[in-house]
Order: sequence, then C-alpha cells, then structure tokens
Amino acid sequence: MDGHEHTGVPLPPMEFNLWGTPGEAKPLSHGVHKLLDGVFNVDKPLPRIPEEDILIRESMLGTGDLEALAAIVGADRVSGDKGQKLGRARGKSYPDLIGWRLGGTHDVPDAVVAPATDEEVLEILRWATRERVAVVPFGGGTTVVGGVAPERGGARAVISLDLALFDELSDVDAESGLATLGAGLTGPAAELLLAEHGLQIGHYPQSFPYATIGGYAATRSSGQSSAGYGRFDEMVRSFTIVTPSGILEVGDASPASAAGPDLRELFLGSEGAFGIITRVRLRVHPVPEVKRYEAFSFRTFEEGVAGLRAVEQAGAGPTVIRLSDEIESSVNLTSGDSIGDASKAPEGCLCLTMYEGTEEHTASRHAETRALLIAAGGTSAGEGPVRSWEQGRFGAPVLRDGLLDNGAICETLETATDWSNVPRLKKAVTRALSDTLRESGTMALVMCHVSHVYREGCSLYFTVIAAQSHDPEAQWWAAKNAACRAIVEAGGTITHHHSIGIDHAPYLRDEIGDLGVAVLRAVKKELDPAGIMNPGKLLTIDAPEAPDEH
Repeated sequence: MDGHEHTGVPLPPMEFNLWGTPGEAKPLSHGVHKLLDGVFNVDKPLPRIPEEDILIRESMLGTGDLEALAAIVGADRVSGDKGQKLGRARGKSYPDLIGWRLGGTHDVPDAVVAPATDEEVLEILRWATRERVAVVPFGGGTTVVGGVAPERGGARAVISLDLALFDELSDVDAESGLATLGAGLTGPAAELLLAEHGLQIGHYPQSFPYATIGGYAATRSSGQSSAGYGRFDEMVRSFTIVTPSGILEVGDASPASAAGPDLRELFLGSEGAFGIITRVRLRVHPVPEVKRYEAFSFRTFEEGVAGLRAVEQAGAGPTVIRLSDEIESSVNLTSGDSIGDASKAPEGCLCLTMYEGTEEHTASRHAETRALLIAAGGTSAGEGPVRSWEQGRFGAPVLRDGLLDNGAICETLETATDWSNVPRLKKAVTRALSDTLRESGTMALVMCHVSHVYREGCSLYFTVIAAQSHDPEAQWWAAKNAACRAIVEAGGTITHHHSIGIDHAPYLRDEIGDLGVAVLRAVKKELDPAGIMNPGKLLTIDAPEAPDEH
C-alpha cells in the first residue's frame, strides 16, 4: 500500500484536444508555412470546437453505482465531471485529435475513479465484474493507437481507472541497481525522484513529459536511448499487477531464474487487457558523468543503415543512434525550431549519435562508433545537430496541433524488421501511404528514420504530412490500413513500440497466428472471466461473460 493520503481525482495531464497544454503551443515556423503553402493545397481547415460545445454520451451509471465506487475509494475520488471524462476519452493520435473537430456526440467514460492502493483497485475490479462494467486503465493518456478508448465490449457501462495516485518511489537498492516506482509516475517525476539517489532510468520516449511508468510497461515502450539502455521491458525486474481474479507479484526473485516460463512476458505489453500494473521494480543506473555528441551525414539511407548495422553488431555501444532518410533530413525534422528550414538542413541522410557514462567509457565508445560510421561512408557533421535535437526532442508532437489548425494531416506509424528486409519494408510502406493519400486528392510527404537498433535488425518510424480532405478521418484510415497491410505483407511487425490498442488489433492474428491468439484469450479468460478489462485493446472484443456466482 502507498504510505500517504490522497484526495481528489487528478485532472488529466494534457488538454483533451491537444498534445500537451495550451501553454506549450508553438506557432508554425516560416519554414513549415512555406512547406505547407508550397507543397499542399490546403482548403478550409477544421477549427477546434470549444469544450462547452462538445457533446458527450449520457452516463449509463446510476446513483447506486457511484455510491458503490465511493464506498471503495471515497466520494472525492469518484467523478462524473465532463472535463474529467473528456480528458480520458481519447489518446493523442491524429484520428483522436481530428475527431474532436468533427462534431457529433462523443463516447466518454461513464465515470472516473482514482484508487490509491492495490486493495482498492482489486475491490473496484471485483465490483465491475459483478456489475458488468468495463474498466479502462489511464496513465498519461499518450496512446496513439486507441489504447484508452472507452469501449464497453458488451458491458453496460465503462469507467476510467486513473493511476495517478500510485506516485511513490517506494524502494531503492543502489548497490544492486534496482528501484520500485509507482505506475502513475510520469517519466520526469520518476527521474527527479531517482536523481536524489544519484540514479536514473534513462528511458526517453517522445511522450516522456506525460507518459507513465505503468504505461511504459503495459505497452512495451521504447525510448530514444534504447541503443544504450534497452527497451523498457528489458529494464523491468518485477511488478505488481491487479487482476479481477487477484493480485500477482510477477518477476524473478533473483537476477535470472530457470523456474519455468517468465510470467512477466504475459503482462508486459498486455495494455490493461489482463489486469492493471500498479508498481514496477526497475533496473536503474547512476546518472552519467559526461555526454559526448557527434552527427554524421551519409549520401544515401541504405549507406547509413549499413553503418548503423556495423555499429550495433560490433557492440560499439552508443547511448543514442538514429538515422533520418533523405526527405526527413531535408525537412530538418530533428532540429527543433528550424524544422522545415531546408537552408539549415544537412546534405544526404543525417545520423545522430550520443554517448553517456564515464569519461573513459564514452571516449572509447565514441571512437569505435565514429570509426565504423566513417568506414561505412559517413562524414562528420560535428556536435551541433545532436545538441539541437536533444534540446527540442520532446517538442515535435506540439507542432501537430498547429499543422491540424492549418488543414494538414500529420501522423506517425512504426514497425521493425531484420536488416536484410529494411529496403523492401521501407519501400512498401512509403508506397502504400503515398498511393492511398494521392487517391484522396493530396500528395504526401512520407519521411522515415531508424531510432532503435538490434543485432539482427532495426525499427522504421514513418512521419506523414498531407492535406486534409473533406472527410479527414476516412482519408487517414484508408492510408493507415494500407500501410498496415503493407507491413504485414512485407514481413514487418505491426508495431515496434506503439502497442496494439484498437487500431492494430485486426492485424495481431497475422503476426502471432490463430494458436497465439487462442493462448492470449485463454489467459484473459482465467484472469478476467467477465471480459471487463480494457475491451477491444490487444484482442478484438468478445462479449463479457456472466461472472461465476461460485
């Protein structure tokens, strides 16, 4: 249990219809405006609809339901306020954000509840099982695949269970390099608490300002420093998960174990479909003494990919290594306030590297990486591009709001594959996006970068900019579905780090097969027999079953 008192339902951390808050908004630069005006024929942008004019579905919970929840957590930690519901009704994908501008009546949670202990979570889940009410876990709300959509899945109502009150650093073992963190802690809050002990996680996804520890685990998040510190799931030693069937402490009692299959793998990436992760014990490391930076330029993307492969397979060990293709480099997408300014963009394909650790260790890794990249055809571009990227790396999502205000589509999607399949997969996804958007009446700017590398392959992260049509939702879904089909057919994973959510659920069977889906359904039936946990995410929706009265 947490060791301090909590009152009230925390407000969602971001504005319901924006990435971040109004105070973070940035006007589009001259370069971006020039890009939009010169490339796209934008017509009649959709304006934002004020909160007071947003229509929402009527709550399906009665007074007795709210009283029952209040009896578990206290009346002050149950809310039916419109503002609380709006902030938890959608994530931050392009369809999520454009959807707020289209009018109509929106699905929202029927109520929001904020427990503070595992026992409260368990009581809520047992109540929801009896009452056939769906439960959607909520952390930072940064999902871009429909992960917090208030789907009922056949239940009579749906509540949003906010984890913000699980906000403690409850244990630090600096000698072993382990720390236990509450699932509701945001990335910055977690790093600040660990810094008091001279430690850090070093996990920096682009959603870092708002994403949470529990969300990282539930979606198998990957951060920008993954080359040095690994994916988040590689950092997880153990965790607590509360399911309708009970509370599990999942993880090894030692650094490695042969005591049967690793149960962590059942829940990492399970997106709240099996239960709710409330705290995570992580492998942490000392705050680095120094950082080193160097950027490189390659004539072609293929040449740069070969350089990244050489670095990773040699084990040279940069903390960050990322490569932008020719189009992304020319748009200067990594350079903060200079995005869209081609005059400041490097020639060819920009590769960024960063090194963290001791003076001696960073020097040796930098030297080895530098030699390998130059041998592969790279040319040094100095420290400047990397420092510029580091300063502005969490600001890019804010620009999407300005692009939507100007009638543009701006969205991302990602995949991963083996090194030998990179050219084929990149070409297939780029063509699928370009061709489908062209059919809707707009040309598309499709950019790609590699930001996560492995001995046998890498990720491919695509950014798409185009002009909105008269039906921007249908326009994007046609393009996204074409890209998903291209990924499946070209041998990529349907998601490298954005998770499954609702958007990718139709494609999971293609990746893991019928028997794999059957295994996941069997796990869900055992842990969540009534099917109340985050319906429609990970697995397509099955109607909830009546709970076992015995």
